[in-house]
Amino acid sequence: MLLPQGLQVLVVESQSSMRAQLRNMLASIGIDSPQFAVSASMAMRRLRAQPFDLILSEYDLGEGQDGQHLLEDLRQHGIIPPDTVFVMITGERNYERVISACELVPNDYILKPLTAESLRVRLLRAFEKRDAFLPVWQLMKLGDPVGALVACREARDRHPQYLVDFMRLQAELHAQIGQIDEAAALYREILAARPIPWASLGLARMLVMREAWVEAEHLLADLVSRHPRFIEAHELLARVQEETGRPAEACETLQRATELSPYRLPRLRRLGELALQAGELDRAERSLTEAVRRGGYSEFRDPEDHVRLVQAQLARERPDEALATLADLERNLVRHPKGELCLAVGNALVEGHRNDAEGLRGAMVRALASPERIRELSPGLRRDLLELCYDRKLETEGRQLLADLMRTHGDDRSLARTRAALEARGFENLSAEVEQQVQAEVRTLVGAGAEKARSGDYDGAVAEMMNAARKMPGNPHVLFNAALALLRHIEHRGWNEAFAAQARSLIERTQRLAPTNPRLAAITEFRHELMKRYGIRPERTPIPRTRRA
Repeated sequence: MLLPQGLQVLVVESQSSMRAQLRNMLASIGIDSPQFAVSASMAMRRLRAQPFDLILSEYDLGEGQDGQHLLEDLRQHGIIPPDTVFVMITGERNYERVISACELVPNDYILKPLTAESLRVRLLRAFEKRDAFLPVWQLMKLGDPVGALVACREARDRHPQYLVDFMRLQAELHAQIGQIDEAAALYREILAARPIPWASLGLARMLVMREAWVEAEHLLADLVSRHPRFIEAHELLARVQEETGRPAEACETLQRATELSPYRLPRLRRLGELALQAGELDRAERSLTEAVRRGGYSEFRDPEDHVRLVQAQLARERPDEALATLADLERNLVRHPKGELCLAVGNALVEGHRNDAEGLRGAMVRALASPERIRELSPGLRRDLLELCYDRKLETEGRQLLADLMRTHGDDRSLARTRAALEARGFENLSAEVEQQVQAEVRTLVGAGAEKARSGDYDGAVAEMMNAARKMPGNPHVLFNAALALLRHIEHRGWNEAFAAQARSLIERTQRLAPTNPRLAAITEFRHELMKRYGIRPERTPIPRTRRA
């Protein structure tokens, strides 16, 4: 069996001698003109610029990042599709450290020392497996998870050697369309045959979605005791502890994960936020200082890290250090899309700490100048600003921020925390009043779109609902109904590629915000049926249809 022809290959290797050796090996097995990256950041730039069929990455990449971190960033941020083959080259010690527990694993590991023949055989095996999954991945890329589920079931019979992998993908697809119980059942079936760590983690994720905290915690505690290097299990356990009112325990759990894998920016960021919440200011400042430092070398830096560090420094009564952090933000991140906004927010925090009412009001006016801008901030930071406004008697600015938070709240957890913050300050009546106001706005917006659809004005229904989605981009109910309006338009007026893409995006946003929404499966099935009607399949063009009046 031969390797596919014309493969686009990227080799990620920091050592020049190993790069030369790999170039010669690849040439000997028929792969000419591979491209090279000497670091994870260079690899990221290359992969953003063009697609590759194969990535060969050394595990040890220097600069505090390894090949596993690179893989996680690439997969989690959607920089490479599932059909890009990622093969790790590593020594036996590193192999043993990660292979047994990582949730995101490469397509294959090749242990050093390697030969051209061993490389050829392992690549053949990786591409053979890729080809078995390709029909499913193509349907996923097309935005048809229902069709992908059907293809998974069929592929299980054709490729029994990959049965567990197809079952895992099926479970992920069920979860994607809101079928949490079906996903959990598949994970339990896998675990009944073999105690695989990622299956335990998958089941725990489903239990967390169902808020089955006790069972989830029991499963995760057992998982981290048996596989103490399973970082994702530590992270999910920390979330369970946080959700059940134990932020200090969550900090300890996440601290252990950070000690095991100290270079992951999102984990440092989350630990700092949790430590702030738990009042562990030393830990918060250490973690956030490291997050800011590492952010300087990351493709995923976020100026909110500076703002969080300012919060920790102010809480420790170190205003001069907070001002120095803001100066660093202004020097290095003011051109970031959120840079100026975070600078205004940081200044608001400093003025609030000084108890300078006018300075705080001016900074808040700058921060709130555009609702679209303030929505770029995380819900947690916006909630902190809300608390600052009511603590400093800026009720006009607070009400504006509260209304916008409730219009765009990402999920029920975020809304509940906003309610609790206001109730703790004696503003529960205001919270209920603004919430009722926003609910009325949602009913009006959705009702206007539904009325136009009932009267046959499908163009008008789409216009109404897309306007509603722009006004309330974090409201799952609005996003769901905007997607439905787009699909109804396609149903009655014919296939529209732009509308189909928008509907897909809105459904995916709804799923992220409200993964247990019971209507997700129905709307995903509706989109699947429309794709079948109009012949939208991988590598095919739409089947012409007469438009219905």
